Amino acid sequence: MSRQIHHADTRSAWFWWRRLLTTATTAVLTAVLSVLASTSAAHAADSGFHIVNGRLLDANGNDFIIRGISHPHAWYSQRTSSFADIKVVGANSVRVVLSGGRWPVNTASDVANVISLCKQNRLICMLENHDTTGYGEASGAYSLSQAVDYWLSIRSALVGQEAYILINIGNEPYGNTNPTGWIAATIDAIQRLRSAGLTHTLVIDAPNWGQDWSNTMRDNAQTIWEADPLRNSIFSVHMYGVYNTPEKVKAYLDSFTSRGLPILVGEFGWYHSDGDPDEVTITEHTTSLGLGYIGWSWSGNGGGVEYLDMVSNFNPASRTDWGNWLITSANGLEATSVEASVFGGGGDTQRPTAPGNLAATGTTSSSVSLAWSGSTDNVAVTGYDVYRGSSRVATLPSSMLSYTDTGLSANTAYSYKVYARDAAGNVSEASNTVSATTQPSGGGTDGCKATYQFDSQWGTGFGATVTVTNTGTTATKGWTVSWTFGGNQQITNMWNATQTQSGASVTARNMNYNGVIQPGGSTSFGFQAAYSGSNTLPTLTCTAN
Repeated sequence: MSRQIHHADTRSAWFWWRRLLTTATTAVLTAVLSVLASTSAAHAADSGFHIVNGRLLDANGNDFIIRGISHPHAWYSQRTSSFADIKVVGANSVRVVLSGGRWPVNTASDVANVISLCKQNRLICMLENHDTTGYGEASGAYSLSQAVDYWLSIRSALVGQEAYILINIGNEPYGNTNPTGWIAATIDAIQRLRSAGLTHTLVIDAPNWGQDWSNTMRDNAQTIWEADPLRNSIFSVHMYGVYNTPEKVKAYLDSFTSRGLPILVGEFGWYHSDGDPDEVTITEHTTSLGLGYIGWSWSGNGGGVEYLDMVSNFNPASRTDWGNWLITSANGLEATSVEASVFGGGGDTQRPTAPGNLAATGTTSSSVSLAWSGSTDNVAVTGYDVYRGSSRVATLPSSMLSYTDTGLSANTAYSYKVYARDAAGNVSEASNTVSATTQPSGGGTDGCKATYQFDSQWGTGFGATVTVTNTGTTATKGWTVSWTFGGNQQITNMWNATQTQSGASVTARNMNYNGVIQPGGSTSFGFQAAYSGSNTLPTLTCTAN
């Protein structure tokens, strides 16, 4: 209970004195807070990512719209080539799964290496602690406070990288149990990180396994935003089965943008066990609003959610339907991703050299295999684009110098060329064009199929192997394979078959020891040949008796 003053004159004097003090104090505090806010904003702008008017800006003050893919580094730390692979498909960011103890710990040195890989591949790194997933509901889940402990334990890897990384404090940090506990825990986490001197942009995941169906994050976003003294946090919602209609997707995102609060879709898929998310609206509406999104995930999913893999077994040449859609759709990575300006994209204008010695190395009735020599670049080649005619059929990392184009029509001619790209987006001149004809349907006549494959190739010669397969129901007594070269190829040596060549026409017949092939069995013969100019795959004809 406050003490009362009974004398009118004393009360009047006290009132005016208090008003004077209050007015002066308010003015001083306002000025101080204004200076502090300006200083904080200037510091953030100088050192790294920062938020202005609900927008994520990079260290150069340019708008940065995240277009990313999650990579499960905590469980697949040996898959470091995935960073380059993710860059090749068009992402400008990678969300990296880390653990501070729920799974094998990612140490400060490991995280420093991850950041280095991101920078080498001109990707912005969103580092996320996965230990908190489903806290309060999932057994073994860590608290947000423990997540902060982890970030502070690897502080040495984070400081100085503010222009290249964002810190996703904790992945899906509350389950569906007591989601309101997320409010105080999130405020405490933000303020502990700031007190420790970390000025990075902080990414705030929602409760309810990231989906915020209770609207806890939505309804308390302003409070959380103001709890960050640097005003340098961005909210992240994960969109799975809860967001299964255009109305739900738009309403949630619009509720933040209408208040000038920063928001991104930190995870989403095209299907999930809890329902069917509306991935089309997610990519359309984020593009319309200029908001970021990150797809889950590159590869390595298990436990029944393998359908969320974008490539199979971390092989960039083996995209899933989900991965191909996210990469190539109308509002996908290729169409909407822009590299962060901190990498100085305009500085490197030198194109890689053209890939060399493109050759068709094998065919079936439905595929053509290709190989080529690697390109060089003043900085680094990051990938190759393979074209069939005028259509791009593959985007590959720089480590892959071969590709098999599948799903083709039998006995059909196709032409190919390959381009190289570097991290700045410079594209080389085209390689030489190579033509190849797929094998006839059924693989030949009389139950006989022959396939031709280059084994090696040098400036004036090459080696090849031909495999003969019995596709019939009875054993062969003998076989003959014939073809016509498309250039001046001249066979100099053949083994496991006898050959006759007249001009470009070649006939190879079985030896006395390999003429009998059981149904489903095969044999092979090889040869060396000299040539100059082009060296395309010939079309083979196989007959058996």
